[in-house]
Amino acid sequence: GMLDSARHHNQIAPIVGRLLDAGIRVSLFIGADVRQLEAALRLGAPVVEFHTGDYAHAEGEARTVQLKRLSDLAALAAKNGIEPHAGHGLTFENVQPVAAIPQLAELNIGHYLIGEAIFCGLEASISRMRELMDLAR
Repeated sequence: GMLDSARHHNQIAPIVGRLLDAGIRVSLFIGADVRQLEAALRLGAPVVEFHTGDYAHAEGEARTVQLKRLSDLAALAAKNGIEPHAGHGLTFENVQPVAAIPQLAELNIGHYLIGEAIFCGLEASISRMRELMDLAR
């Protein structure tokens, strides 16, 4: 899954530093958790992608709680100069609430789209997802 940037900070720091020194834009795929975001801030990562699996698999009130967590973290990331992205488990059925989070600059939905492309073609799959995301904004 995702990188535990809080737990492995000391191992990750020199790698992130070398990449940044080489002019490479670093993005960390992290859990939707304040500790992970704080670690990403300390590491100097310009981008984080929040893992949306807990949101995608939750139902009812639990999904509402996960969505609020994503929204709060995206706002906190943006406030601290990190560009927030999100992805994992997003589908036609659950993408709109996440796409409506204004601070999110990018959603990563490739696996689902490729799976759907088997049934309706890649262009139709991408067009439908884009339509849903645009409607949410």
